Amino acid sequence: MNAMTQTWVRVGSLNDIPRRGARCVKSGEMSIAIFRTADDRVFALEDKCPHRNGPLSQGIVHDGCVTCPLHNWVISLETGKAQGADEGQTLSIPVRLDGDEVILGLGVSK
Repeated sequence: MNAMTQTWVRVGSLNDIPRRGARCVKSGEMSIAIFRTADDRVFALEDKCPHRNGPLSQGIVHDGCVTCPLHNWVISLETGKAQGADEGQTLSIPVRLDGDEVILGLGVSK
């Protein structure tokens, strides 16, 4: 039987991310935006809006969403899905906190 497990990588401290803001890390060629809400929830998305690949990390974080700075698309931080009438989705990355340490789920291993 092959058991697949998530590979977790520590990427920094919660205090490295401003409230209602984001910080980016790289995983291979992908840039990942790690977001912190006003109530200290943490989410991670590929730093690319599904509309025109705008940098979501530079957007405004509000109400569990981020608004893309290029064309004002609103993206759910939880799912990566565009909200309202817009359609599309960006990759959502598993993220968790261990105390104040931010840990990303970057792929699976056997």
